[in-house]
Amino acid sequence: MEKEISVKGTVQPNKQQLLNRLKRIEGQVRGVHQMVENDRYCVDILNQIAAIQSATNKVSLALLEDHTNHCVSSAVKQGNGEESIQELMSVMGKMLK
Repeated sequence: MEKEISVKGTVQPNKQQLLNRLKRIEGQVRGVHQMVENDRYCVDILNQIAAIQSATNKVSLALLEDHTNHCVSSAVKQGNGEESIQELMSVMGKMLK
């Protein structure tokens, strides 16, 4: 069964902040890669992975907030809220797995 890929688009209101956070996350992931290559202590690696997870959660939360305040709010005002709310709940369910 193929997964459905959304082709909807939007202008991210906090695009530069999101990109900056994602660049930091990329750096953290590269750092963990080096730590593994260099046989660093497992707990140190796990602490860095926890920091990465926290950072990605913050990006996700920022995107959820923007989506809710803009896309979902707009859909509700236009009378198309049910589909947008269902889509939001679906993605939140995936995030909480």
